[in-house]
Amino acid sequence: MVSNYLLLEEPIRMASILEPSKPNFFPAMTKIIGTLGPNSRSVEVISGCLKAGMSVARFDFSWGDAEFHQETLENLKVAIKTTKKLCAVMLDTVGPELLIVNKSEHPITLEEDSFIILTPDQDKEATSNLLPINFSGLSKAVKKGDDIFIGQYLFTGRETTSVWLEVSEVKDEDVVCLIKNSAILAGPLYTLHVSQIRIDLPTLTDKDKEVISTWGLRNKIDFLSLSYARRAEDVRHAREFLSKLGDLNQTQVFAKIENVEGLIHFDEILQEADGIILARGNLGIDLPPEKVFLYQKEALYKCNIAGKPAIITRVVDSMTDNLRPTRAEATDVANAVLDGSDAILLGAETLRGLYPIETISTVGKICSEAEKVYNQDLYFKNTVKYVGEPMTHLESIASSAVRAAVKVKASVIICFTSSGRAARLIAKYRPTMPVLSVVIPRLKTNQLQWTFSGAFEARQSLIVRGLFPMLADARHPAEPVSATNESVLKLALCHGKAVGLIKPHDRVVVCQKVGDASVVKIIELED
Repeated sequence: MVSNYLLLEEPIRMASILEPSKPNFFPAMTKIIGTLGPNSRSVEVISGCLKAGMSVARFDFSWGDAEFHQETLENLKVAIKTTKKLCAVMLDTVGPELLIVNKSEHPITLEEDSFIILTPDQDKEATSNLLPINFSGLSKAVKKGDDIFIGQYLFTGRETTSVWLEVSEVKDEDVVCLIKNSAILAGPLYTLHVSQIRIDLPTLTDKDKEVISTWGLRNKIDFLSLSYARRAEDVRHAREFLSKLGDLNQTQVFAKIENVEGLIHFDEILQEADGIILARGNLGIDLPPEKVFLYQKEALYKCNIAGKPAIITRVVDSMTDNLRPTRAEATDVANAVLDGSDAILLGAETLRGLYPIETISTVGKICSEAEKVYNQDLYFKNTVKYVGEPMTHLESIASSAVRAAVKVKASVIICFTSSGRAARLIAKYRPTMPVLSVVIPRLKTNQLQWTFSGAFEARQSLIVRGLFPMLADARHPAEPVSATNESVLKLALCHGKAVGLIKPHDRVVVCQKVGDASVVKIIELED
């Protein structure tokens, strides 16, 4: 498996590119997040998505009610049991999203060089001359010459259903705009985005809080995707809110960067958040097109160095309606992997797309191919250099485990962990082989009952590149004695063999705690 890896800088026979890829147990080291919705909510389709490589299911509350999403989640649970594939749950908040509601749901035709009024009076009907919006402060936020974009790109992935407006004048609470391109807006909801203008609404809205404290708490969500994160305070506020909800105090907060304000405060947001989602839909409008690639590369680099998961969105929009991505999209996915992305988030492609299973499978194959030419050696050196000296004990152990695994061409790294931190640190150094994270449950009590932790930690590793969890028997203590340690290792090796990850004569690197010391050892397997 490891011998397949090469550097892009190395000369290769062009004909070798045509050689079929060898099948692996894991479709790709890069994770795939699928948004479940109308075309991807049956047990059959979700099962297909899990088999194709989806490891996190995203529930987008900018549309659909809690009952709809609950039915979908119940189907997900059935699919998980049927396929025996672990899957985490992500709740995506609405945030300060500006919307136009078309109550009639009739298509609205907009003509270039004509004028249209945006009004906060939601009792009025949407027409070709007037669009009601859900925000009364727009007239105070914009001025003549500002750009406004309206469309369904977040819902359908089709940019052709979007329209570009330029503010012509402000009349009381109404905003008069010049239409810069002809378009047809179809459906009940359109997203409105004002370029590089701050919208004075809370990042975590009252509606978001209600959804989190009811649906989120009931289902013990693994991840909260915080839409329109603009400052570090937004992340802190969300974390404080989650901490008051008991079972959600372990939920990880991923900051979704969607505008220039979030970009400007990126460093401080990264420091507070558990991970970053580079939402290229809105951000791609806020930024000049020629600047998007630079932001992506720099943001991914910062996330990688910090050891925090980075997620890329909007990669294969055309697969919403087509069975194959465009050449540019396929290259975009591969470049996201080469830049260091942990996961690819699919929105409209799986939510409303015609081919959700095929899309996940195709993206997984592209990621897998890109991983084979990922320059791990250069990345490793840069990461070690950035960490500096002296390293912390855990950082030293993690980097040593990866260095040893690469040198001896190990087929897998097995890491014992209770919090998941050690395994995530190993994955931070981007080993070329999978990291099997054996999560040892911890026994806890609130003086009324005993509970085991571990399921959260196992599922939350499903968003980290190269990290694959395995939940150990709850009867094993958090700091196992030697005999128990060996029995858990034996189970992990048996699991690796059973799924075809480990073969006879393979070398395996094991990272574990023995007493107060953390050790790295190399095992060479017998027949």
